[in-house]
Amino acid sequence: MPQLTYLEAIRQGIWEEMERDPTVFCLGEDIGIYGGAFKVTDGFIDRFGPERVIDTPIAESAIVGAAFGASLTGMRPVVEFQFMDFIGCAFNQIVNMVAKAHYRWGAPAPLVIRGPSGGNVHGGPFHSQNPEMWFVHAPGLKVVCPASAYDAKGLIKAAIRDNNPVIFFEHKYLYRRTKEEVPAEDYIVPLGKARIAREGRDLSIITYAAMVHTALEAAETLSREGIDLEIVDLRTLAPLDREAIVATLRKTGKVIILHEHARTGGLAGEIAAIINEDAFNHLDGPIVRIAAQDSPVPFSPPQEEYFLPQVSDVLREARRLRAY
Repeated sequence: MPQLTYLEAIRQGIWEEMERDPTVFCLGEDIGIYGGAFKVTDGFIDRFGPERVIDTPIAESAIVGAAFGASLTGMRPVVEFQFMDFIGCAFNQIVNMVAKAHYRWGAPAPLVIRGPSGGNVHGGPFHSQNPEMWFVHAPGLKVVCPASAYDAKGLIKAAIRDNNPVIFFEHKYLYRRTKEEVPAEDYIVPLGKARIAREGRDLSIITYAAMVHTALEAAETLSREGIDLEIVDLRTLAPLDREAIVATLRKTGKVIILHEHARTGGLAGEIAAIINEDAFNHLDGPIVRIAAQDSPVPFSPPQEEYFLPQVSDVLREARRLRAY
């Protein structure tokens, strides 16, 4: 099987869906001639033409409005934002129009809004945010955060085929840093299903996106100390795979919830509530959460390192929880 980077896997997934389905088209800022801010759509305009690879003004609300209208006519638009931080400019369109279309009149709205998110690249407070929870809170949207190249390709293809609106967060730190074998044949990864990134028996880490790799690195160190971590990669945040959360708790009895989003109002709180409701009797220790600071993302590299969860944080909390 060929090896692909996370970025190339997403690019290939969109390309294949455009080849497969003529109703799929892309629109966004500098995606055509320039090929996108991170080059995800490089070469698309040469293959599919300007009617299906549409350069837009820098106006996120207008982009989503146009895509929403197209989706209501049977098209499958794929919107790219240069940085997902600026998705806030389209918040009204997404939350009050797109997310409510099916509820209001039963209309499918098959569009994908995708782009780079996340920190650890020294992009500062306007280019390093993790806005996923803004949309997990909005009923009617699916929210996806892949951690691997295999999943990134399979999930983007599933998102494009889905008849619901999907917000697809691509962690920019992973774009060219992760690489793995990806099948050449057509496949999808179902939305709403977590995966076990690492089997373990002593305690569980529930996480997603770049923090999966932080957890995996910590697990290698801890395995040499006789501590066996199980790592659950959620992949999709809405809908959330409650069954996978409960299953890992039944197995290990102890859990760390790890995410790059801010601690307050982050997904860890919701997962803790699910555990309390559905798996309380299986707990053998306190629920631990590791998250980013409640602060804008610092530009300074040392400050950003302090702001973000690190492998050392996972090691400290895992050792403490294992000994509880």
